[in-house]
Amino acid sequence: MRPLTEQEIRDAFVNCGKGEAKRAPMPRDLADTAWEDLDFLGWRDLGSPERGYLVAEHRDRLVAVALRSPQTRARDFLHRSLCSLCLTTHPSGGVALMAARKAGPAGHQGDSAGLHMCTDMACSLYVRGRKSPAAGGRLPEDLTVEEQIERTRDRLAAFLDRILG
Repeated sequence: MRPLTEQEIRDAFVNCGKGEAKRAPMPRDLADTAWEDLDFLGWRDLGSPERGYLVAEHRDRLVAVALRSPQTRARDFLHRSLCSLCLTTHPSGGVALMAARKAGPAGHQGDSAGLHMCTDMACSLYVRGRKSPAAGGRLPEDLTVEEQIERTRDRLAAFLDRILG
């Protein structure tokens, strides 16, 4: 992924208004981000942890989406969870259902799309072996790292396609 500015990110939001995009908190460490290791930039709102944001190059344009993690019940945290993007397992809440309002009229009518993903949104780093989950792991695979990266990108593209309608 190429380096991004705050303004580029704010201008790329597809599922919220300009006011919400303007108020969205930006990651604190944009200047220090290892962009070459990312398939997407994802971060959580530290002041409101049920909110998250994701930015990716998609179909020759930059797309940013606002995400929400619905309330979960305590029993949901009693088992390991699997991220559907990077296939990393995490214990106790390390994976969350992240829902995004769809873009355009569908989103205005309340339609959304969801995806189970790592709560720290570090999928790109897990796939590349740059980060290890606290107490989970990556599933053993016969695919090369490059093939796993491509699979992650394909799954992300499918999620973004559902949001864009």
